[in-house]
Amino acid sequence: MKPILKYLITASLLTPFVAKAQMPHDAIYMSKGQVCVAGMYTHSTWNQYWEGSFKRENFNIGTLTTQSAMLMPAIGISNRVNVILSLPYVWTNSSAGNLMGQKGIQDLSAWLKIKAVKVGGFSLHAIVGGSLPIGNYVPDFLPMSIGMQARTATGRLLANYKHSQTGIYLTAHGSYNWRSTIRTDRDSYYADGRVYSTNRMNVPNNFDAGLRLGVLRRKWQTEVWAERTGCLTGDDIRRNDMPYPTNNMEATSVGWYGKVQPRHIGVNARVGHVVDGRNVGQTTSYTVGLLYQFKVR
Repeated sequence: MKPILKYLITASLLTPFVAKAQMPHDAIYMSKGQVCVAGMYTHSTWNQYWEGSFKRENFNIGTLTTQSAMLMPAIGISNRVNVILSLPYVWTNSSAGNLMGQKGIQDLSAWLKIKAVKVGGFSLHAIVGGSLPIGNYVPDFLPMSIGMQARTATGRLLANYKHSQTGIYLTAHGSYNWRSTIRTDRDSYYADGRVYSTNRMNVPNNFDAGLRLGVLRRKWQTEVWAERTGCLTGDDIRRNDMPYPTNNMEATSVGWYGKVQPRHIGVNARVGHVVDGRNVGQTTSYTVGLLYQFKVR
């Protein structure tokens, strides 16, 4: 591996290009043969949550903290087709009560991003993706679970307009997310006012939509964003009960994202806050990342 690593580092240092980190919800692409690897750390907390539409505290949990460390490579197949991968390690803990947190590798995700239409400053993009559970974590132990253990498939349509001189852009996207049933460590469960005598639990399909307004220049980027996620079906958390994967989880979030990447190495940061929700915690999250871009000849 040492000769390969040495070659990649040497090639990247000799390649004259402007680095551009990208995500599955933006209109930024790697050129053909370019690879950008992002290492990101996220810290999120909440001490209030919505039990259905009722906002409350739970002193048996206190403050719930979720942290994750993730690798996300973005690969330029062509100038208009990119592949993005991610694999997070997640751990949880609470400040009160006796519930033990979980930790481990979560789900391997992959997206294919295609620039389908480009007319002047306007572009239309199609993104398809999915995820597979990798870690052997317990899904039916919310809110301490690190994931749902569901296989997913996502279809997303993204529209973007960027002003060529100022770099000001507006991005809008909408997605549909299919999720499989999951296997739980119980013989039956209660949901939707019914008892299901099976260990296979339904996880509702969901959607997400978002708007982003920002400025993208050669060496830096800044934006403000708003996102809405929600399930198409599902029930509410019962009074003084624990959450279930069957719950209808909805959230409206706002935040800021920024990036500085003058050449091959860069940094980014993201702040988000849930302003309204249903069956979710009122989460405040912070993300910082280190970016490294190189070209494979």
